[in-house]
Amino acid sequence: MASKGDKQESGLWETVKTVFWALLIAGVFRTVFFQPFWIPSGSMKDTLLIGDFLFVNKMAYGYSRYSCPFGLCPFDGRILASDPERGDVVVFRHPVNNSDFIKRLVGLPGDTVQMRDGVLHINGAAVQMEPAGAFAETYRKQGPMGYYPQCENAPVGEGGTCTKSRHIETLPGGRSHAVLNIRDGFFSDNTPVFTVPEGHYFVMGDNRDNSQDSRYARANGGVGFVPAENLIGRADRIMFSSAGRSLFFVWTWRGDRFFKAVE
Repeated sequence: MASKGDKQESGLWETVKTVFWALLIAGVFRTVFFQPFWIPSGSMKDTLLIGDFLFVNKMAYGYSRYSCPFGLCPFDGRILASDPERGDVVVFRHPVNNSDFIKRLVGLPGDTVQMRDGVLHINGAAVQMEPAGAFAETYRKQGPMGYYPQCENAPVGEGGTCTKSRHIETLPGGRSHAVLNIRDGFFSDNTPVFTVPEGHYFVMGDNRDNSQDSRYARANGGVGFVPAENLIGRADRIMFSSAGRSLFFVWTWRGDRFFKAVE
């Protein structure tokens, strides 16, 4: 007959094994299939809002060392690689600061990309832009960092309505999405011509005047061109969205964003 001490030791060992296998399965799921991602900033409004919670499809582009937590996958380049498409909303590892960023991929290898008077030009041609009213939100602190939104109709008092002009942008190939404008003549509205190198991509935020992206050199806090190896996956669908300071404040969840497709 087992002693009380033996039973306690056996129970502790079973708990350890259960936790180990749970962590292993979670780690494999996160590495191979889907990675959770919470939107921390407003650079992708109104496609993605601060507090949106989504899973990143890691099967979409294959796997690189950045597919593993902390960049620990033991290989270079990509395996089972697939090319992203223009217009995809992608999550990638920042080439310098090692953070995960989310932006829209607008430039493919060999493309030229330029902003002229707030209009995106790809390979010398302006993309189609159609007015789509205004994006409105309440002027108050958003998310755990407590950022205030930037407003085209500034100044706006606490609790007032903050608006930004919205257009529907159609990229070469036919993919369409909303983009926002905060101010005209901002330095991000007019850029040099960028030629995307082989093995790299050009990304931008949909909230065009409030996004550190490929328009900005890494030395200036931007992203620069994103190496293919740094792609982690594609954002396909929002699972739920919290308008409060924490995902766990369920009373602040946005009822119209459950399982919303990312377009």
